Amino acid sequence: MAITLTENAAKQIRKQLAKRGKGLALRIGVKKVGCSGFAYTFDYADEVRAGDQMFESYNANVVVDAGSLSYVNGSRIDFVREGLNESFKFENPNVDNTCGCGESFSLKEPAGA
Repeated sequence: MAITLTENAAKQIRKQLAKRGKGLALRIGVKKVGCSGFAYTFDYADEVRAGDQMFESYNANVVVDAGSLSYVNGSRIDFVREGLNESFKFENPNVDNTCGCGESFSLKEPAGA
């Protein structure tokens, strides 16, 4: 299982943690919401909790809890600027479809389901 970061995403994580003055990593997760079913969550990780897994790319860390890992496994996270908006973007091989607003996604059915 793995999560990777682009250089831009790693740079943004390091920048935000430095601005905050503390923190170990960006914590990502998945929650049930929206018109398609799931959405990504973002928070700071000040510690690695039981069941968490940490991934490192370009000297920046991402922490994922065990419950979310299967939804984001294999993802590549980028940080992009589009006009005045900037955000983390997922390239997630587990996503089947996204909603029109871009806020939520549905997952592919597991093989053999």
